[in-house]
Amino acid sequence: MQITDSRDIDADRATVYAALLSPEVLKACVPGCKELSGTPEDGFEATVVQKVGPVKATFKGLVQVSNQNAPESLTLSGEGKGGAAGFAKGGANVRLEEIESGTRLHYDVDAKVGGKLAQLGSRIIDGFAKKMADQFFETFEKVVEDGADDEAAAEDVDSPEGDAGETAKKGWLKRLTS
Repeated sequence: MQITDSRDIDADRATVYAALLSPEVLKACVPGCKELSGTPEDGFEATVVQKVGPVKATFKGLVQVSNQNAPESLTLSGEGKGGAAGFAKGGANVRLEEIESGTRLHYDVDAKVGGKLAQLGSRIIDGFAKKMADQFFETFEKVVEDGADDEAAAEDVDSPEGDAGETAKKGWLKRLTS
């Protein structure tokens, strides 16, 4: 199944690109993600619990980052095994374009399933895959924009005009750029 869409994110391209490589951000954005660890260089190991129709499964898998062209594009690809439920695998080609209000994130997702999941029928699977992709990128947009807002607030606090006793919470963006 193929899904193609785009989202406008109110953050600069470098920030969006860095977020795509952050295990903390990816864990927050993948629906049903219980664990995610690793690095962009070595890959990320993930545990995701999902229910598709009557089938609920825990998928354990690996996500690889490839074709990195910072801060313009990259490819995320992965495969998860859900025991008797079957497997899911796929990838997303992501391209980032500068726009006046921030960054336009374009994505092309290709997803495949096998085992019991494949027996549910393409209509259920296609709908579920689209829902998962939409949820991921919608959450990603919110997390990145909130992180950019946290960064701006931290800069305000660090400025001479800010209250000296006030400390800003370090969000994922601050940790990435520190």
